[in-house]
Amino acid sequence: MSIEVNNESALPADEEELSRLGRFVLDSLYVHPEAELSIILVDTDAMERLHIEWMDEPGPTDVLSFPMDELRPGTAAKPSPAGVLGDIVICPQVAQEQAKKAGHPAAEEMLLLATHGILHLLGYDHAEPEEKEEMFSLQRQLLASFLGKDAPTETML
Repeated sequence: MSIEVNNESALPADEEELSRLGRFVLDSLYVHPEAELSIILVDTDAMERLHIEWMDEPGPTDVLSFPMDELRPGTAAKPSPAGVLGDIVICPQVAQEQAKKAGHPAAEEMLLLATHGILHLLGYDHAEPEEKEEMFSLQRQLLASFLGKDAPTETML
């Protein structure tokens, strides 16, 4: 599994832990071991530009997902095909603000956002209430399993 993490932001981040989380989530959802994932950390200005360009919304956001080969979760008997899962872009500054508001560590917020972004790449969404329940439940379950404790609560500014 190829997971590339690039920190282009001014804030430090545990790139190795983000990579381990990505591998854990993809393994848990039976994504092909040759799948490729990129996680990019950017400052608020870069995130704001992406948010405007791709979502037509002002201001920076916490995470954006850019799927490539539209891979979906597999099963133990039939993993997903190999391919390029896509890119996740996370803004550590927004993550810090959200973590402070929620009362949990910024590092856990980064892991939450990475999990959220990966699920979007795999076709999950939260536009409708039933979709949101399915996605957020799976997100909490995966993150709790990775952390070995309760997952942090989702926070949106």
